[in-house]
Amino acid sequence: MDPQRHEHRERVADHLVADVARAGRDETAGRVRERLAAEQPACVEIVAVTGPHGLLEGVVTIGRLFATPAATPLGEVMARDYPRVHPEEDQEHAASVALHGAVDALPVVDASGALLGAVPPQALLQVLRREHVEDLHLLTGITRENARARHAIDDPPMRRARHRLPWLLAGLAGSAAATAAMAGFEDLIQAHVAVAFFVPALVYLADAIGTQSEAIAVRGLSLTHSGFGHLVAGELRTGAVIGAVLGVLAFVAVAATFRDLALAGAVGTALFAAGTIASGIGIAFPWGLSQLRVDPAYGSGPMATVLQDTLTILVYLGVLRAFGF
Repeated sequence: MDPQRHEHRERVADHLVADVARAGRDETAGRVRERLAAEQPACVEIVAVTGPHGLLEGVVTIGRLFATPAATPLGEVMARDYPRVHPEEDQEHAASVALHGAVDALPVVDASGALLGAVPPQALLQVLRREHVEDLHLLTGITRENARARHAIDDPPMRRARHRLPWLLAGLAGSAAATAAMAGFEDLIQAHVAVAFFVPALVYLADAIGTQSEAIAVRGLSLTHSGFGHLVAGELRTGAVIGAVLGVLAFVAVAATFRDLALAGAVGTALFAAGTIASGIGIAFPWGLSQLRVDPAYGSGPMATVLQDTLTILVYLGVLRAFGF
């Protein structure tokens, strides 16, 4: 469950209507119909049949009440196993109980079974719609429907650009750092031109792995109670597995194409390392921005991408040095 939803969960008590139709088990259907016409309670979809101390003994639906002969006591036609809920239960549970029980309204009872009121059909429909929308939002990565999220898509173009440009400018500065990193290995690249062929592929694959981690982080940080260290460790292990598989495939392809085991080993090793690092960066950036109360949708993509690109290039060139290039 979403921690935000858990902290601010709505209870059955928030939708409770105390003015519900009530009757005794010995009252006849005709008498109850006359009384309801005079009293006009707020919730008439069900008639709660109560006994001593207000204990709920059963329920008669309004349709069943009007279909019952006037002289028949309600105790003979009431449903003793009619669904009921407690005031402290979650509203989503109440809606689920009503849905599975195919009932229009739910009686609410306390711990002793005494009737407190009912959740009317309008409230149940509102709960079902709200919970359905929240679940759809979670599936699409929206952790909460707040003003900041709405402004990100609803604001005028100039205002949206003002929010997004600073991150992209930071990304531009980072790309300059990546270019400088490449320039620092100019001699190596001139001496071994083939090593430059794999830079675009390594950068792309690292970005792809990191982007997957970002998407999982933005969507999943609101759905788990696990600590940040546990999440990062799990994602790093996942990135290592992915990087290892891609690294082995790259090693085989490069070795078969260029007939150079050292180059193949360097590319495979760099891909393994870059995939592991990119996974960690991909989950760390959204988490860090959310801790700073900055919308991860703005900054995690540009900043994580440029950092992944720079580190991928540095890792690759460092591995090349280690392999004797």
